[in-house]
Amino acid sequence: MSDQIVKRILCIEDEPEMIDLIRLILSRRGFEVDGAAGGTEGLQKIRELLPDLVLLDLMMPDMDGWEVYQQMKADNKTRDIPVIVVTAKAQSIDKVLGLHIAKVDDYISKPFSPQDLLESVDRILFPSRAVS
Repeated sequence: MSDQIVKRILCIEDEPEMIDLIRLILSRRGFEVDGAAGGTEGLQKIRELLPDLVLLDLMMPDMDGWEVYQQMKADNKTRDIPVIVVTAKAQSIDKVLGLHIAKVDDYISKPFSPQDLLESVDRILFPSRAVS
């Protein structure tokens, strides 16, 4: 993996501890992880950094994750960036909405294991490498 360009991941999440945890898990695997504390800052950073992947929390006080997602998809510069929703809203209806209606790339429920997170990120960023 050392000959590849480092993949940049933006984690939009209103809990700093969760950003730290995700950064810890993913940086060990060689990813560069940026954090944004909430939807408004997240949207700004998406446009600034144009990350390879966005990990998006749905429940945030300033602007919820669906709003961030819709604004991302409405912008030509950011619409092709894949999004993994990471949320405590684990009800199946949200998962169905997320995957089928909004077309997010994947969906992880909190609490999640480091393995769940890594598998999801690998599946999205390296589809050819993914194990079925």
